[in-house]
Amino acid sequence: MQKRLLGQLEVSALGLGCMGMSFAYGPAGDKQEMISLLRSAVDLGVTLFDTAEVYGPFTNEKLVGEALAPVREQVVIATKFGFKLDSAGKQVGTDSRPEHIKQVAAASLARLGIEAIDLFYQHRVDPEVPIEDVAGAVQDLIKEGKVRHFGLSEAGAQTIRRAHAVQPVAAVQSEYSLWTRGVEAEVLPTLEELGIGLVPYSPLGRGFLTGKMDEHATFDSADFRNSLPRFTQEARKANQSLVDLLGRIGQKKGATSAQIALAWLLAQKSWIVPIPGTTKRERLQENIGAVAVQLTADDLHEIETAAANIQVQGDRYPESLMRMTGR
Repeated sequence: MQKRLLGQLEVSALGLGCMGMSFAYGPAGDKQEMISLLRSAVDLGVTLFDTAEVYGPFTNEKLVGEALAPVREQVVIATKFGFKLDSAGKQVGTDSRPEHIKQVAAASLARLGIEAIDLFYQHRVDPEVPIEDVAGAVQDLIKEGKVRHFGLSEAGAQTIRRAHAVQPVAAVQSEYSLWTRGVEAEVLPTLEELGIGLVPYSPLGRGFLTGKMDEHATFDSADFRNSLPRFTQEARKANQSLVDLLGRIGQKKGATSAQIALAWLLAQKSWIVPIPGTTKRERLQENIGAVAVQLTADDLHEIETAAANIQVQGDRYPESLMRMTGR
């Protein structure tokens, strides 16, 4: 497995998003099967594992902590703070007050069973708390040895600059893929200037870019894709041409659509580390295979030219959640 740098943090070129093992895409996976999958990822060279307190809530951190305990020194564990949860664990807004950040860190450390969080992201920017205060709180945790690196998620360029001026930001996690390219205009140039890595989540378009679903696919009642405008039947039908493009390039390169989607991301910048998620070992192996796919300048030009003529239909989140991104 190739390695890449997120700021000063060295990780595998491809990480593993763990959310779907416990949350969001239907019923949680079998615990022992997920532990086996996480350990298989380590065996295959993955070192970056992404979780959050709200995944479950709380259960995903416990799963990740238990699975990776035997290999703790070999891996980088990223988790997140910044949501306000009610007594049932439901998200009811943002909360990045410094005292809350420190409470979340303590609780996450206990659930993960570790002494320090390798990468601690603010999950979403909190409009009620200056980002300088957030960065200062994480800086305190770093000085105390409870956190090693600071990250932001779905932050805009100016927020990133302000945070980085207080406490260096190692990585920004944002949705980025061939059908979600909003970070390209301002965020990517900012990260390049400041030496910050990008960790694209949903790099396979929540499964759509794999070519394994079409307009007729149905989802479990607990699957949050049911609420996403981009996953209506009409939007999936309209967006199929993007999947067809990946399939055509894949046939030429002897790779799957998913591998081309990931290889395209890896080819954009040397400091981009996608974190596709899966609950299946065969998909894990397929995704890791993307690291070996070499897209030439001609391949990239072909993808770019074709993609420029495809208008992606549907917002990636409902309006209420879109308001929480890019701030």
